[in-house]
Amino acid sequence: MSYAIIGFGKLGQALAKAFARSGIEVSVATTRDPESFASDAAAIGPKVIPTTLAEAVKADVIFLAVRFESHQEVAKALPSWKGKTLVDVTNAYGVPPGDLGGQPSAKVVAQAFTGARLVKGFNHLVAGVLEQDPAVHGGKRVVFLASDDDGAAAEVAALAENLGFSPIQLGGLSEGGLLVHARGNSWGQLIFKDLVKFD
Repeated sequence: MSYAIIGFGKLGQALAKAFARSGIEVSVATTRDPESFASDAAAIGPKVIPTTLAEAVKADVIFLAVRFESHQEVAKALPSWKGKTLVDVTNAYGVPPGDLGGQPSAKVVAQAFTGARLVKGFNHLVAGVLEQDPAVHGGKRVVFLASDDDGAAAEVAALAENLGFSPIQLGGLSEGGLLVHARGNSWGQLIFKDLVKFD
């Protein structure tokens, strides 16, 4: 299984740190030349590999950690996303609900990435929290996941566990997805909730 993060701002770097901590190799890409962020990637760890967008989209599981407004540009990188699992880490805060056709933001992203198995997740934590060690006082930091594809949700939940998190599945995008998405000037009820699960 291969992994990539598209977007290398604060959120992308926070995700890369989670992979580095767990010793799991991950490609990182932006629309820029990989050389422009190679030193930032190297500072996180040797298993964080800077690459081009064209190379990154070859991964099996891809984290979309760009600004919501940029998702359509990334979607053009492949004619079909069939066989790919896409983890939507975007937030549409500030995007008028009318621009989303009244849908959850993740549904809009899913439509742009034709054929992808989309999981909404990891977006409810701010980068400063997401980049911290998820082991907290003997428990594990919670990440919420929502998807219309049970297989993809299970796959991303297993990865989240490998990264040290405690995944909680919220159901489909139209139900659970609403709890962890932003649109216009409103936030889902679980956005920014930093919870720790104890076994």
